[in-house]
Amino acid sequence: MKIVLDPQIYNMQRYGGISRYYTEIFSLLVKEESNVIIIPLNNSTNIYFNNSILNSVKQRIYGIIIKYLKKIRLDKRLQIYNVVRKNLEKKLLKRKYDLFVPTYYNIDFLNHIGNKPFVLTVYDMIHELFPEYFTNSPNLVANKLLLIEKAHRIITVSENTKRDILRLYPHISESKIDVVYHGTSIKIKDNIKTTLPEKYILFVGTRAIYKNFLFFLNSVSELLRNEEDLFLVCAGGGSFTNSENQYISKLGLGDKILFKPFIDEELGYFYKHAVCFVFPSKYEGFGIPVLESMICGCPVVLANHSSFPEVAGDAGVYFEMNDSNDLADKINTLIHNKSIRDYFSKKGIEQAKKFSWEKAAQECMAVYEKACKIN
Repeated sequence: MKIVLDPQIYNMQRYGGISRYYTEIFSLLVKEESNVIIIPLNNSTNIYFNNSILNSVKQRIYGIIIKYLKKIRLDKRLQIYNVVRKNLEKKLLKRKYDLFVPTYYNIDFLNHIGNKPFVLTVYDMIHELFPEYFTNSPNLVANKLLLIEKAHRIITVSENTKRDILRLYPHISESKIDVVYHGTSIKIKDNIKTTLPEKYILFVGTRAIYKNFLFFLNSVSELLRNEEDLFLVCAGGGSFTNSENQYISKLGLGDKILFKPFIDEELGYFYKHAVCFVFPSKYEGFGIPVLESMICGCPVVLANHSSFPEVAGDAGVYFEMNDSNDLADKINTLIHNKSIRDYFSKKGIEQAKKFSWEKAAQECMAVYEKACKIN
């Protein structure tokens, strides 16, 4: 099958769950001799793409040239940022492909693909459910709905996201939606040179808005004050903002909460050596960190809502949403009861075996083939 993969997400993200998803899936699909993957991308700062098999020699050369043009400040004058868009349009207008796969919700391609099929992946319905958190919600929601309606088939990353679509848009046929779970490519390396406390709770990734970080801080503040050797490590997500620093200072926890940047190969070490990983998010389409934590043998504490029960199953330590006392109790139990901690560690490892990028790639390919047969 000849597939055109939209480069949009690689121009939007330096790293992130969506660009990782497409990189993992298509790095496996491109290895099949029967597949031809076309990616009209001349340059990207995306870490996953640049380190993958998808990054061709030609694209690497373009990247070096563009880096030089940026250095001498000719990039904007030469309008190099329009090159990707024009290349994509040319590929689509030639119609010498079987399927188009958009990577986000830009609708411009609809003017160029004619009657060629496309498969849309919907990662979550966060903009529809929590529009107050996003300034671009109206346009993005409108574009997404149009693509949901026009797509030959839809992939969702969880049953929960599928249910959200059908609940919000009952006119969408359930029969054209397939659920394909994510995998994880995390590795545990023990020779990592990093300074971490002996005993710590782990929080990973972005902390803004629906990630519920301030609620989490309130929940663990007393634990951190009472346990002299216990710390909270916040890995990635950017340095603490001024307001976060002020809030941490107000709680009197300036010396107990640590920000730690990391590179990909270090994250498994962070999970493995934590007392537990807490994911207090109000909503996730899938929640890759939950899977990462489990595969590393780190007990995961999370609320019993959205996609979390699908991913964690009976390996999750669940707390009542927005109940600070319940969250603190669950963490406290893990801190002081090694047998319970070991139990959930083993359960998590077993649960994580149900998910893999290889399985996800096979299932995506089956959906792509189904879309082409319909057409």
